[in-house]
Amino acid sequence: SVYEVHLGSWKKKTEENRALTYVELADELVAYVKEMQFTHVEFMPVMEYPYDPSWGYQLTGYFAPTSRFGKPEDLMLLIDKLHQNNIGVILDWVPSHFPEDAHGLGFFDGSHLYEHPDRRKGYHPDWKSLIFNYGRNEVCSFLISNAVFWLDRYHADGLRVDAVASILYLDYSRKDGEWEPNHYGGRENLEAIAFLKALNEEVYKSFDGVQTIAEESTSFPMVSKPTYLGGLGFGMKWMMGWMHDTLEYFKKNPVYRRHHQNDITFSMTYAFTENFMLPLSHDEVVYGKNSILGRMPGDEWQRFANLRLLYGYMYTHPGAKLLFMGGEFGQSGEWDFQHSLDWHLLQYDYHKGVKNTIT
Repeated sequence: SVYEVHLGSWKKKTEENRALTYVELADELVAYVKEMQFTHVEFMPVMEYPYDPSWGYQLTGYFAPTSRFGKPEDLMLLIDKLHQNNIGVILDWVPSHFPEDAHGLGFFDGSHLYEHPDRRKGYHPDWKSLIFNYGRNEVCSFLISNAVFWLDRYHADGLRVDAVASILYLDYSRKDGEWEPNHYGGRENLEAIAFLKALNEEVYKSFDGVQTIAEESTSFPMVSKPTYLGGLGFGMKWMMGWMHDTLEYFKKNPVYRRHHQNDITFSMTYAFTENFMLPLSHDEVVYGKNSILGRMPGDEWQRFANLRLLYGYMYTHPGAKLLFMGGEFGQSGEWDFQHSLDWHLLQYDYHKGVKNTIT
């Protein structure tokens, strides 16, 4: 049971208009996660990044924790405090792309050192960012060394690898004519696949008890199967299909749900093909999607009842669970990285009821 956290907006010192520091989080966040009985926390990227609205997913300092919340030693303290309370730590990690900022990795030595020189393979049209050149051994070594760094020096228990689908496919978010097939004529990025396999082999060879988790939204086969069986070697994979179908089902008026039973039964046809994690993540409460509570139909009583039902279904469905912060007490509005969660809602019985459901 994983609690996904954005450190900058979990809770703020409103009188000082700032987020909590690593040291302050070591007291408040740890106590809260323990109270809620989550087994792990997943931190959205803690590596240094220049642009707050990226939420940390456009990194410039791959080996440096962000100084927004304190010193590197303070982050170590936070992780150690979580471990002392038997709470595991998963870090979001972004080997898929990086920003074009001149002080970052782009055009690092005046040449295309880290990014692919062919814009069809080296530029991401959605995120306006650069894509690593997985065909260069030096680049793959840099990324694998970085993954090992966070597991070794900061004692992270796992890495959630961001945007794996964008790594795997040459035509990801590209129209016809904007991508070049591999030498077999397919759309798979063979160099990137080799990189992901090498990454997972190194991680599982070097560390006991860790997990690598793939955020992968397609039906690419054997993502969480060992490399010696032909898989990519991840320990787990996000079950994006379950998330989409479940939210589609629960937003419907209960009167009509009997016509859409397939939405909540289809996932069982493939639930054991991978080692799945069921994600209700930050991606589902932004960009006009509404909060999870806000998607539930009916009046106030019905919306909260449906939310509790959704969580009950989630916790009995096969797979590990991941819930984004605020969901555990029924945050009313969408997540806004600039503001704290609405902790005042816990004075109301409906929101207390949701919290009690999770615990």
